Amino acid sequence: MKNVWIAIATCFCSLQLTAQSPKVYSIDARVADIPVYSNHLKLGGKNPAGDSIGVNNYYLSMNNKPVVPVAGEFHYSRYPRQYWDESLKKMKAGGINIIATYVFWNLHEENEGKFEWTADKDLRYFIELVKQNHLHAIVRVGPFAHGEMRNGGFPDWLLGKALTPRSNDAAYLAFVERFYQQIGQQLQGLYFKDGGPVIGIQIENEYQHSAAPWGLSYPGQPYDMTAAERDLSATQEGVGVAQEPNPYAQLGNDHMKILKALAMKAGMNTPLYTATGWGNAAIIPNESIPVTAGYAYPFWTPKRDYSPFFLYKNIHQQPDYSPVRYKPQDYPAFAAELGSGIMSVYSRRPIAVHQSFDAMINRCLGSGANGLGYYMYHGGSTPKGQHGFMSDETYGLPKISYDFQAPIGEYGQVREGFHRLKLVHFFLQHFGDRLAPMTTVLPVNAAALKPDNVSDLRFVIRVKDGSGFLFVNNFQDDTTMPDQRQVQIKMESSKGLLTIPENGGFDLLSGENAIFPFHFNLNGSLLHYATAQLLMQSNDAQQPYVVFFKPKGIQGEFSFATGVQVTAISGVAIDKNKKRVLVKCTNTIGEFSVTAAGKKTRVLVIDKSLALQSYIINRGSKKWLIFSDAVVLQSDTGITMLSDGKNNFELSIYPKNSDVPKPGIGSLEKMPESASFSHYRIKLPAMEYLVVSRAISQKKTVVELPQQWPGQVNDVILTMDYTGDTGMGFVDGELVTDEFYKGIPWQVGLRKFMLASEKPKEMVFYFRPMYKNASYLVDLQPYPQSIPDFGNNKNYLKVNHILLTTQYKVNLKF
Repeated sequence: MKNVWIAIATCFCSLQLTAQSPKVYSIDARVADIPVYSNHLKLGGKNPAGDSIGVNNYYLSMNNKPVVPVAGEFHYSRYPRQYWDESLKKMKAGGINIIATYVFWNLHEENEGKFEWTADKDLRYFIELVKQNHLHAIVRVGPFAHGEMRNGGFPDWLLGKALTPRSNDAAYLAFVERFYQQIGQQLQGLYFKDGGPVIGIQIENEYQHSAAPWGLSYPGQPYDMTAAERDLSATQEGVGVAQEPNPYAQLGNDHMKILKALAMKAGMNTPLYTATGWGNAAIIPNESIPVTAGYAYPFWTPKRDYSPFFLYKNIHQQPDYSPVRYKPQDYPAFAAELGSGIMSVYSRRPIAVHQSFDAMINRCLGSGANGLGYYMYHGGSTPKGQHGFMSDETYGLPKISYDFQAPIGEYGQVREGFHRLKLVHFFLQHFGDRLAPMTTVLPVNAAALKPDNVSDLRFVIRVKDGSGFLFVNNFQDDTTMPDQRQVQIKMESSKGLLTIPENGGFDLLSGENAIFPFHFNLNGSLLHYATAQLLMQSNDAQQPYVVFFKPKGIQGEFSFATGVQVTAISGVAIDKNKKRVLVKCTNTIGEFSVTAAGKKTRVLVIDKSLALQSYIINRGSKKWLIFSDAVVLQSDTGITMLSDGKNNFELSIYPKNSDVPKPGIGSLEKMPESASFSHYRIKLPAMEYLVVSRAISQKKTVVELPQQWPGQVNDVILTMDYTGDTGMGFVDGELVTDEFYKGIPWQVGLRKFMLASEKPKEMVFYFRPMYKNASYLVDLQPYPQSIPDFGNNKNYLKVNHILLTTQYKVNLKF
């Protein structure tokens, strides 16, 4: 028996030692830089202040400094103009610096010759707000847009004209020119060349790649697509791979050139022109940036499947949805439609996991993308037209809802994806100039990896002159990745062999991703590597600081060159030897300073959970970080905080702040300070709303709407938790909101319905039951709690509960 126990103990020790041994991955970073050239491109420009935008074959630049721009799609016409400014501030708080928006032809010229540019269709006012918020804009002028709009944005009357749409038909181009002239008038004086925010124009959309069905069709009829007849054989539904080249490709390129000429004739002269270049779509060679896309949860495919968009590749050599019509090496890899969310159609209801959002961005950046764009970043509601609904009903979309499961929802709800993405956006704002020129280097096994391989580590580096960033990703859609335990990277670079970390390994938990710097110049101090991700840096020359965050499950350590003086402040341990100075984090928050060549820099290291609550605030020439559960928006006069369901909430400011903020309503309590933070608690008058409802039938429920809206109330969110097929909401008999069930509680922001002079008293909800054989149940299978027990019944419907949540608002001035 004794020998058995010895054998068991020996086996246990052996297993323990094996578990502690790192799994080593190797990569050779000794590669040549990407050749950078720009003489072939007719892009770029200056504004009256002397600011410049440049484009080469690898990246964009602002004032000759490399940048990685971040664009977010937000359709002004799908959101009430009263709240545009708030939404733009939300997008800016999330790290977006370019607002992309469609100009839908059928919304502005629903009746031939009668253009509408007022109320929620006021493009000019929207772009003026973009300027006031110090953002840029890319305006997507069509004439074809898609965007899940009826006819893809074409007016119904266009079908009845003696012309061929999306072709060089003179009659068609005459209507396009008239439309462009209208847009040009709305944007007059707002272009970058005039000191305005409009830096780019997108011409057409997915031209000679995809189309939308005409809304004038019959139930059960095969789709009649909005494409020139010559292109129908090469036209597909949605974004995808197009293997067969279009025999009319040259005519397509010529058409794009004509559209650009018409846009410029209308005054749309900008530094950038873009064209959706995926899947053999047409571009304007050397005169437009062919932007790319990536949708992990498409609704236009017949079933769920693994996406390739979480595997690293060299996207500058092989764009997603290849083959493409252009030479990729001649253009920067700018992703304009990264699926941060997705729409539902009646038959397919993919659920966009928000953890996928930053995982896809990590993969795109590691793969060489030098521009990001999200479709959608901000959801909305498709307005009803004078003659019917304007959404793409033929495809089976909701009649009104365009929520898109986006980072910011249909009613302005700030969601998990918003917080996850902003961490990458902050990194790009502060370190994008270093990343942009870096070359992508793949490990030897990258080419053989398939999306269903959940065991091998997914990693890549980008490097220039021996310095760079290590990207790791452990997310894949429609499956669960196992934890990657004890990962160690051995890297050969022009600066020698580097092991990350030097001893043991780091754990990359399931669903997580990270970006680690190596051979990084931290304000004069050489950082060999860090197993923490850069968040931001100050622009304070007197007291500079840099902030990192530790990905979930990673302790965080920093290896500095021996010439760097490191001083612990709190929550870290320091170990020195002849080769390096090693800093290990011992607490959730750590802080230390580094000094080299007479430059001293503070380094703050926080957990990812705290980083997700961070916002960057500019006050004068200095930057502060604010941490709060509430959403923090900055204006020229102070900050606004929005808190869902909590009238008491806290905020912390780093570095410590001597100016106590003053709330416009309620009270502010100064809490005990920590070594480097100021802490405050805000208390607002409580305003709770009780749900008053009555059931008319199993399918129909009436909810009384709040009538009191005191100053501290920004919105009231109605949550309708039901299990069924579809839901519709009516005010005074008019359909104002709808939703396709996905197992996610349906949220409706009520403030937009209170704009009428006489506030509506109630909202009537009508539900349809779910059927056992519903085609969309395939999308709910990963979430069995969302599929009811039908028992012996053929259908199921239940309203589980109704909730009203107050969104509080307070303005703070310093």
